[in-house]
Formats: sequence, structure tokens, C-alpha cells
Amino acid sequence: MSLHQVDWSTLDWKPVREGVARKSFSGSGCTLALHRLMPGHEPKPHQHPHEQVVYILAGRIRFHVGDDVTELGAGGLLVVPPNTMHWGEVIGDEPVLNLDVFTPHRPEYD
Repeated sequence: MSLHQVDWSTLDWKPVREGVARKSFSGSGCTLALHRLMPGHEPKPHQHPHEQVVYILAGRIRFHVGDDVTELGAGGLLVVPPNTMHWGEVIGDEPVLNLDVFTPHRPEYD
């Protein structure tokens, strides 16, 4: 078995859409994605078959998950169940950095 490792600082930010960029890293069973959301980005409601654990590293975000809405700041955690409509809106003028863990693995993020 070979060790699979990476240094985040060596990964380029990949544009997702205007105001949203991502870095990602995957194992065989999960994907870790670092997202950078800029103030004023256009939220895109979506759903996927993956469970998503959200950890906010910086900034403030209003998260919509199904019919629930909550605000999270640095240190906030949230679980998005599989196949649940969700999206986030940046609150204020500071970019949001959120670390997402998806299970199972998301090969489209590789």
C-alpha cells in the first residue's frame, strides 16, 4: 500500500462558478473539499446522493437544508442528509471557507 497524501497549499483553487472555488482530496470512501465562497456569489440550490458534513473555518453563512435555515460562523458544523435540497448564502463582506466531507466518495471532485 502506498501512502496517499497532499499539502493543501500545493493544490490550485478550481473555479466552480463565479464567486465559488474548490480544492479537494479523496480516499476510497469519502471526499474532503475546501470551498471558498465570496460575498455576492449566486447560491445554487442542489441535492446529491452523498451525506455532507459542513465545517465552517471562516466567515458567516446562512445554510438552507430542506425546510430549515440556520446561520453558521467559524467553528460551526452541520450535516446535510443525502438527497436533500440545500444551499448557502454568504452573510456580510468576508469570504466563507468551508470544509466539506462527503460520503461516499465523489469521483467528479477528483
